[in-house]
Amino acid sequence: MNGNADFKGKLSVIMPVYNEAKTVEEIVRNVKAVEVVKEIIIVDDGSNDGTTDIISQLPYDNIKKLYHPKNLGKGAAIRTAIPHVTGDVVVIQDADLEYDPEEYLDLIQPIAGGFADAVFGSRLSGGKPQRVFMFWHLIGNRFLNLLTNILFNTTLSDMETCYKMIRADILKDIPLRSDSFSIEAEITAKLLKRKLKIYEIPISYYGRTYGEGKKINWKHGFGAMWTLIRYRIMG
Repeated sequence: MNGNADFKGKLSVIMPVYNEAKTVEEIVRNVKAVEVVKEIIIVDDGSNDGTTDIISQLPYDNIKKLYHPKNLGKGAAIRTAIPHVTGDVVVIQDADLEYDPEEYLDLIQPIAGGFADAVFGSRLSGGKPQRVFMFWHLIGNRFLNLLTNILFNTTLSDMETCYKMIRADILKDIPLRSDSFSIEAEITAKLLKRKLKIYEIPISYYGRTYGEGKKINWKHGFGAMWTLIRYRIMG
């Protein structure tokens, strides 16, 4: 599935940012280059490395710039952005260079075609370039996928993916509470609990090491696990 001929609506890109001075300008430029109607909603989550100044000076149109006075977490940044969404479809974009915005054009097709409510970009289903590294991250990811599939009777291969593209009306209707990286598990759980139509599309993944700026670690895995169990039980 390539191209965007069938999508006549507006794509909103939510971009939570924390201390990404080396990459934020480039990723915004990459997003702007994608040939699909869109807006970018950037939430600077209390950066202290010069990121805030870079964001404030971005010259592009159709960018909303929001700022947290202190670091609250990825989930808090996403929740801050959602009320500002004016598009028909929303995708979450990290401010590093691990994901390729050109793949929005593939992700949006099942929604544009009317047979998906949400599309997850899977880093683990093959067919696209994948950086080879961090074995224990892979094991943790697979465990969380297994737990997700057991709890919700589904077949997701990458519930922790950043690339979650969702119809805006659905995302706005879901009450989200997570402040941290657990937002990925919460969004997944609440979409699945609603029995919505979710599809997966293979995506490329240019992962970073901790030395290169990666922020998520094994502790966040326990938060994701608890979040999945909590929202399976509580709704």
